[in-house]
Amino acid sequence: MGNKRWPAIIATPAMRSSYDTVIIGGGGHGLATAHYLAKNHGITDVAVLEGSWIGGGNTARNTTIVRSDYLLNASFGLKNFALKLWGELSQELNFNLMYEPRGYVDLAHSDGELEHFTIRANAMRLGGAGVEILTGQALQDCVPELDLNSAARFPVAGALFQPAGGVIRHDAVAWGFARKASQAGIHIFQKTPVTKINITKDKVSSVDTPQGRINCRQVFISVAGASNQVASLAGLDLPIHSINVQAFVTEPVKPALKTVVNYNAGLSYISQTAKGEFVLGGASDGYNSFARRGSFARIEDVLARAVQMFPFLSRLRLMRHWSGTADISMDGNAIIGQTPIDGLSINCGWGYAGFKATPAVGHQMAELLANNTTPDLIKPFTYDRFANGAEIDDAGAGPYPWHH
Repeated sequence: MGNKRWPAIIATPAMRSSYDTVIIGGGGHGLATAHYLAKNHGITDVAVLEGSWIGGGNTARNTTIVRSDYLLNASFGLKNFALKLWGELSQELNFNLMYEPRGYVDLAHSDGELEHFTIRANAMRLGGAGVEILTGQALQDCVPELDLNSAARFPVAGALFQPAGGVIRHDAVAWGFARKASQAGIHIFQKTPVTKINITKDKVSSVDTPQGRINCRQVFISVAGASNQVASLAGLDLPIHSINVQAFVTEPVKPALKTVVNYNAGLSYISQTAKGEFVLGGASDGYNSFARRGSFARIEDVLARAVQMFPFLSRLRLMRHWSGTADISMDGNAIIGQTPIDGLSINCGWGYAGFKATPAVGHQMAELLANNTTPDLIKPFTYDRFANGAEIDDAGAGPYPWHH
């Protein structure tokens, strides 16, 4: 009779007319925040409202890579904290998240780029991360399948290698956090979109849903690519734009690649799943869209670079492909924390980097919501940093919009 006897993984409570905290968005970040509110602060008077299904947005539409190889302290600090949390979460949630620290290999294509990677590696070491610079035979030994000789157009000068980087099962992350939060008494509602965020005397007072109005003290918006639409329900204009990012999967074959490899010349990253499929992704499509479907031109660009790294991939067939909506800010970094509206907090602008930061964002946002103070790790990501000229310029682009 199929799987009809499987028990429900989360409770299906009746919706109350009032909660202390409403979290809009049942993806990884929103559910992680709910979990840490209960675990670290004993706060369970919380409703998580998801417009579709748990983990059905960008949490399910990524390439599962986790890493912390960033130069600037703000970006590195938050991602490295997340990387430490990933290693503990399966036990903490009693849910196998399938974290695999295979190692993350970031290829440099010139001596100058390798020098930049060395600076980044030294900064990471000062922050407590394990990292190596690999060249020549050491790189070949790390990634035996990598063709170092045929990359005539974009030669490989070396690589930054982070052993703790790797992959983690994305849907397991969402459902692991959801189950633990539900067990703690937090109410999670699927297929419950928010249609309005009501403001009374410049303060959040309630949210409207198709099931009725919910009165609340505070609202936390964490909806990734839909951030602009949801924030507009409260009259808030966000300095972000939304754009498609694609990924694709090949047919499964025997194990051939143990690490995650990133090819920086034009951007193409690749890993192999436990089932044998190769997962590939690359740069965004370059035009604003909410369509969740990408262009064949981007597929061709990514595959051309992937085949240059690993020529044997040319013999494989693509099995499926998908697209997610990345919300990207002016400096390419996230916007996290309180907004000018009292009681309204936001988590958006993550672009490519949201999934890997999931537990750290949840941990830090739970502290903010519980204590009404901004923790140190997310202080650099405030909503008002653009007005104050405090951009987090990981890309080195200066005072210009983020381009892809």
